[in-house]
Amino acid sequence: MQFLASLLLAAATVQAHYTFPKLVVDGKAEEKDWSVTRMTKNAQSKQGIENPSSADIRCYQSQNAGSVATVPAGATIHYISTQQVNHPGPTQYYLAKVPEGKTATTWDGSGNVWFKFHTEMPTVDKNKQMTWPGQNEYKTTNATIPKSTPDGEYLLRVEHIALHMAMQPNKAQFYLSCSQIKITGGGSGTPGPLVALPGAYKTNDPGILVNLQNIQPSAYIPPGPAVWSG
Repeated sequence: MQFLASLLLAAATVQAHYTFPKLVVDGKAEEKDWSVTRMTKNAQSKQGIENPSSADIRCYQSQNAGSVATVPAGATIHYISTQQVNHPGPTQYYLAKVPEGKTATTWDGSGNVWFKFHTEMPTVDKNKQMTWPGQNEYKTTNATIPKSTPDGEYLLRVEHIALHMAMQPNKAQFYLSCSQIKITGGGSGTPGPLVALPGAYKTNDPGILVNLQNIQPSAYIPPGPAVWSG
């Protein structure tokens, strides 16, 4: 009986975790999982990252993808999830422009190159529980590529930060993916502020070390830089 209980607990734990293997652009998904999205180290385990200072916080990749997706500036994007995104916490999106002479299929995204263009804030549901947009869905929330984003190749990064255990240090869980994209039809904006990953987050940031039972939704502070909206 104890062995069966352990198996059931392990199965439940995996089901509570997720990966984002497929990018959707204006309603059209990439051809197959991990074709323009870099396969993550948790593709099988589904385990999130708990140390926000880890090098894995950037893209968590086990290998680069083989293709680059064309994404028009102004496009609506989201990711398909392997399981329900059922933990409370924000979904955030970042972009990093590939330097001249390099390509999205090989560039590692190092340095102060990442800017955030979307985040989510919580509300209180009918059961008086703090909840976020997209919670309990099999996809991440929609975001829009700012129309003034300059043309070029980019790494597109999505993250969902699960905060159900975040009252303890290094217990927030980061679920994320990076996709290789080429933005077209953009503008002459100057995205920023630019940050490095790792580097942008600390264990004790108020959006990472937080007890959701003790704060009002409006008091939540998403980690990372301010959002650039174009």
